[in-house]
Amino acid sequence: MGDPIALKDEGNKFFQAGDIDKAIQSYTEALKLCKDKKVLAVIHRNRSACYLKKENYANAASDASKAIDVDAADIKALYRRCQALEKLGKLDMAFKDVQRCATIEPKNKTFVDTLRRLGADIQAKLKTSFSTDSRVQNMFDILLDDEMDKDTKEKAANNLIVLSREDAGAERIFQNNGVPLLLNMMESSKTEMILAAVRTLSGMCTGHKARAMAIINMVGIDKMCSIMAVDNEEISLAACNLFQSINDSLTGADKREYGKGEALVLDASKDLKTILLSLLEMVASKKVSGHGRDQALNLLSKNVPRKDQKDHDNSRSLFTIDNGLKKILKVCGQVSELPDQLPMTENTQLIASVLLSKIYDDLRNDPERNNFRDVCDAYIKAKIDPNNMDKTIHAINTISGLLQGPFDVGNALVGHQGIMEMMVALCGSEREVDQMVAVEALIHSSTKMSRASFIITNGVSLLKDIYKKTKNERIKIRALVGLCKLGSAGGDDYGLRQFAEGSTEKLAKQCRKWLCNPQIDNKTRNWAIEGLAYLTSDADVKDDFVEDEPAMKAMFELAKSKDKTILYAVACTLINCTNCYDKKEVIPEMVQLAKFSKQHVPEQHPKDKKDFIERRVKRLLKAGIISALSVMVKADNAILTDQTKEMLARVFLALADDPKDRGTIVAHGGGKALIPLALEGTDLGKTRASHAIAKIAAISNPEIAFPGERVYEIVRPLVGLLHTDKDGMQNFEALKGLTNLAGFSEKLRVKIVKEDALADIENYMFEEHDQIRQAATECMCNLVTCKEVQNRYMADGNDKLKLLVLLCGEEDDVLQIAAAGALAMLTAAQKKLCTKITLVTSQWLEILQRLLIHTHPKIQHRALVIVYNMLNADDDALAKKLIETETLEILTVIGKAEDNPKRQDAIDVARQCLVRAMELGLIKPFSTPS
Repeated sequence: MGDPIALKDEGNKFFQAGDIDKAIQSYTEALKLCKDKKVLAVIHRNRSACYLKKENYANAASDASKAIDVDAADIKALYRRCQALEKLGKLDMAFKDVQRCATIEPKNKTFVDTLRRLGADIQAKLKTSFSTDSRVQNMFDILLDDEMDKDTKEKAANNLIVLSREDAGAERIFQNNGVPLLLNMMESSKTEMILAAVRTLSGMCTGHKARAMAIINMVGIDKMCSIMAVDNEEISLAACNLFQSINDSLTGADKREYGKGEALVLDASKDLKTILLSLLEMVASKKVSGHGRDQALNLLSKNVPRKDQKDHDNSRSLFTIDNGLKKILKVCGQVSELPDQLPMTENTQLIASVLLSKIYDDLRNDPERNNFRDVCDAYIKAKIDPNNMDKTIHAINTISGLLQGPFDVGNALVGHQGIMEMMVALCGSEREVDQMVAVEALIHSSTKMSRASFIITNGVSLLKDIYKKTKNERIKIRALVGLCKLGSAGGDDYGLRQFAEGSTEKLAKQCRKWLCNPQIDNKTRNWAIEGLAYLTSDADVKDDFVEDEPAMKAMFELAKSKDKTILYAVACTLINCTNCYDKKEVIPEMVQLAKFSKQHVPEQHPKDKKDFIERRVKRLLKAGIISALSVMVKADNAILTDQTKEMLARVFLALADDPKDRGTIVAHGGGKALIPLALEGTDLGKTRASHAIAKIAAISNPEIAFPGERVYEIVRPLVGLLHTDKDGMQNFEALKGLTNLAGFSEKLRVKIVKEDALADIENYMFEEHDQIRQAATECMCNLVTCKEVQNRYMADGNDKLKLLVLLCGEEDDVLQIAAAGALAMLTAAQKKLCTKITLVTSQWLEILQRLLIHTHPKIQHRALVIVYNMLNADDDALAKKLIETETLEILTVIGKAEDNPKRQDAIDVARQCLVRAMELGLIKPFSTPS
């Protein structure tokens, strides 16, 4: 048995040594053995101090309370409990404890100050609470008043939304029986009232697990689904956001802290499972509108697949396959021309295809993927019926959906015996809807070169026949797109053309003709863009297209429409026109070797050279490409896939290549549109978007290019380009962009420092590449006004200051201006650095004097400022040392020079230096004999 007193003393020693964990362990052991109440109280009081150090405030308060139970006047325990209760947000109780402390020791300054501070905090909290209470109650009174006019009620409902986004407001609404009132508002026939109710609930659920679970039970998942199912895009989207807020709160995806209630919440897995099942039920329900179906699919797409592939739990995807894969396939197979189909929007089937692709990509092994394929296979086999053409074309359309999603699954299905034959047979059907579905399936199945070669052999003549014979424009254009796709199977390889010379230009001309025809419905015109997406891999076609301004403008207008299925095709067309796809480097020796061995060698089209590309970029900018890209970037994430984002980022980068065009990009909102592309998507896409931002940030006014708070969002993408895995041009332009930002405001400088950019910037100051070294030094020059940057130069044990001094001695004027400017500002801000300069290198005086006699006015001016700072550094020895050298002669020559507007700054500072030297008694004023 141990001795509790010895264990207590041992705990005290550990506490004094700063080993808090061992102190807690010793005190805990002592508590188990001790029987004396007074000693127990002391141990509890001591352990309470340990828990305060560990920020375990609940245990700290508990231990202090046990000590107080023994001795109500234990002043140490009382104050420790006060500290713990304050951290737990229990200000009233903390105030009572410190009030007792102050009564016992009225002259104790710590107790008096704490009492005053807590009193002020309580008053402020009460004021806020009463204010929020009254505002919430006022909104309720207005909404419940039947005689109140419509505008006032709508304004009150919108005010509730604002209040719900603050935790205090959300809690007041909840506590004041607000949920039943919001349910009544949701029963209203007025869109504005329903939207306000749903958005208020969304605010109340955000980041608060306990409230989210309570609202699920009070409102009901079925009710929320019925709201999302209505045929109103705004209401469906609001309900979707409510579901997302609930999901983020229950899963912990929302990391914000709202209130303390969440620690008491039970397991949320049951509610999450019910929500998932309800969404899957909505996917194939006829009672759900097209907008509601889109939002259900979007929620599944966002929340079913894993966010991080390192997380091994993909149970949501497996559950969705078992309970909803056939329902998603049903959506893919819908043919709007047939009777009794599900209500859908233009985007529904594409969203479903994207969801299928994400779920398939989320599977971890072959058995899981085989199960996915087996479910799809069984679904298709069950639908193909030679005696029921409606079921058969549903199956073929489902395969089209899979070919746009998990292509491997769709491709395997096309390869099954009889499927391709069925598609060919449907092309010859008398029903136009059969022909249309079959042609679309042929188009999607020819994505891969191997499949394209099969269709070139077997399907080109079929598509040509359909194109010539049909009078239906919708089928005609699809057949044409099929021919376009097959005609572009060789990509941009000039020597690998599928069709005869001039054929692709003819196909493209027809596509442009349809595209510019407003009499044709938008969905059919979208197919014309699909055709151009394939054909513009040919440089003749892309050159003709950019010369056709009406066609470009028509494409941009369609890209801005509600039908977002076109985004990928538009992005492909723009990628081709700007030639911003990755090109393999062609080594001349390998080309000669390939020709010698009679192998095919890719050839560049004459119109794919730099001057042609630059001309195409100018034409695209003139036609309004930036406004179209800005709208495309805002599309729903389910349709705007990471691949599409990457393509848009590439296009932006190509457009920003010429500095003269960057003003146009900024003027049309391109800077703002680039930010989401730089923050989300593929690594390559984020890098391309960040590089485009760097190009714009390097030469534009940040306040105009990235208005408002957005300017702070671009710092992280720019800092990301400084990493060593990025190329030299990306490093250089990121540094130029950061330099511009650092020169704009202190808040931006602090943001750059917080993003841990300093180490990378300092590394590039050592870079051998002249331009990168210049840019890094200029950036540092703009950052040195930051206190944290100055502290890095003040710290001992590094060569940061030495590097700046040595950079001043380089022969590069730009580099000297930046380095000398940094030293001038550092020595002005921190007097100790004036002395430190003389210690970091023995060459400091020689370098400084070379700067003083430099012919460049800016370099000379900065050197004179450094000398002036040294004379004002309160270091008499340093000032004397300077004046005893040739520095005095240089200062005298410059100071006595006649006024000269070009060098006036330097002359003025030289004179100030001489005046300061006289004030210090180092030189005497010159006087002439009488």
